[in-house]
Amino acid sequence: MRTFCSKLKNKFYKSEEQAFFKIKKEFEHNGDLIHVSQLLMFAHQRFPNKIALVCDNREITYKEFYYRSLLFSNKLKSLGVKPRDKVILYSGNSIDFYVAYFAIWQIGAIIVPINIFLHQKEFIYVANNSDAEVIFVDQELKQNFDKISLNELPNIKIVLNNNDLDWESSLDNLDKIDFEPIINNIEELALILYTSGTTGKPKGVMLSSKNIIVNALQDYVRLLGTNKSENERFFSVLPLFHVFAQNTCMWLPVMTGSAAIIVKKIDRKLILQGLQKKPTVFFGFPALFGLLCLLKTAPLDSIRLFISGADAMTDKIRMGFALIYGRKICAGYGLTEAAPVIAVNHENEVLATHYVGYPLFGIKCDIRDDNGNSLPANSIGTLWVKGDNVMMGYYKSPEETSKILIDGWLNTGDLGSINNAGYLSISGRNKDLIIHKGFNIYPQEIENVLLSHPKVMQAAVIGLNDDVAGQIPVAFIASKEKDENLESMLRELCAANLASYKIPKKFIYLENLPMNATGKIDKKSLQQN
Repeated sequence: MRTFCSKLKNKFYKSEEQAFFKIKKEFEHNGDLIHVSQLLMFAHQRFPNKIALVCDNREITYKEFYYRSLLFSNKLKSLGVKPRDKVILYSGNSIDFYVAYFAIWQIGAIIVPINIFLHQKEFIYVANNSDAEVIFVDQELKQNFDKISLNELPNIKIVLNNNDLDWESSLDNLDKIDFEPIINNIEELALILYTSGTTGKPKGVMLSSKNIIVNALQDYVRLLGTNKSENERFFSVLPLFHVFAQNTCMWLPVMTGSAAIIVKKIDRKLILQGLQKKPTVFFGFPALFGLLCLLKTAPLDSIRLFISGADAMTDKIRMGFALIYGRKICAGYGLTEAAPVIAVNHENEVLATHYVGYPLFGIKCDIRDDNGNSLPANSIGTLWVKGDNVMMGYYKSPEETSKILIDGWLNTGDLGSINNAGYLSISGRNKDLIIHKGFNIYPQEIENVLLSHPKVMQAAVIGLNDDVAGQIPVAFIASKEKDENLESMLRELCAANLASYKIPKKFIYLENLPMNATGKIDKKSLQQN
């Protein structure tokens, strides 16, 4: 078994282990980890006057953040919302999202954030599947929500919006509020996150309080260590309904007393305005870093750390970013079922794009073949992970859970390898693997070659069923300009860099490739069309 914990015995690992247990003590009470319902209270107790949230021209301190959330917690209680009830959060990026999110946790209820880009039918499915009886609807999304008849949401009994948050009461009244967070068992359900459903209907990933706090601590140690800045400012532009954003732009700032600079949506003007507020840590996905490359002169001087996740980083973006800004991007890897971060490389490491660094402290990794046998170093196989960050299971889907969660080990469904030094590399999704005449073809390898051509903006490779070969690789291309010679140039490029059987047998050109909310190319849509 190739595991980080058993094989990697170097100074880095030992120092990270020491840092983890040192920082973990800050989040313990009577020897146990605190509950997520206590996170904001702890932040208020330690950093009451520090800036917590910045959005447009507004800034609020941790004292006000905590106070406003308590007021909404009491509002929920007065309406009969009880511990373990499920509350849907249907909102874009805003201060109100943060306030409502922590208010729900503080009464011991379970948060169900919903992707704001879902189709109406998908929304109805997720809302009903979650068994939520309460929904908070952002006023800016009211028009979308009003298209749905409440008859189609039979479980929903209470509908709330931004007007139910109290921004008028004086902060002087904070000490008069009689409120104690409801502390459920840390092993109990705290958050349901619905996957994007690229392989079928969305599944509700169940995360416990322990899953959440452990993974946030693991991030804390890897990214900030014990020498974090007293004035850290996290750039919160990722969609907050996504687990990557919640982990890095909500849990981490609150645990470290840092500010979150909230950008309402991925928009060039809004991003540039947000960057004027001097963030120090920037979390994004590859397409977002690609946008920064297109901007060419974005003000990034205040940022000391760039971390990319949610999708595979391409050489084109990584090298372009380094060329334009003279900065390196830390590649990360994770999935919702792991709360979500599994590995992050270091800013000072120079690694090929597919390397995502060492697994975080406390996470075991094993590369296995199709029969579940562990493979030796440098072998490509399916990545399995184990740790306190791994999900409880899929909501109301015991059969689906049993397929990927075995004896505490999570089958990520991703292909990867671990080298002799313990570095993890990711080759792509197992389901994306193309088998052509018995040969394994990894689409990510071909995509990187195609993206190296200056006229290619986006590239995706999928397998098309073929009676003779089993599958053939097909490339979808979005180019900067029409060029009748582009296909011949791409074939030459592939021939110079790939084995002959890996060269796409067909090229399909689109103006733009379909994307999901987190900036990933939607290969399911390409397969269907």
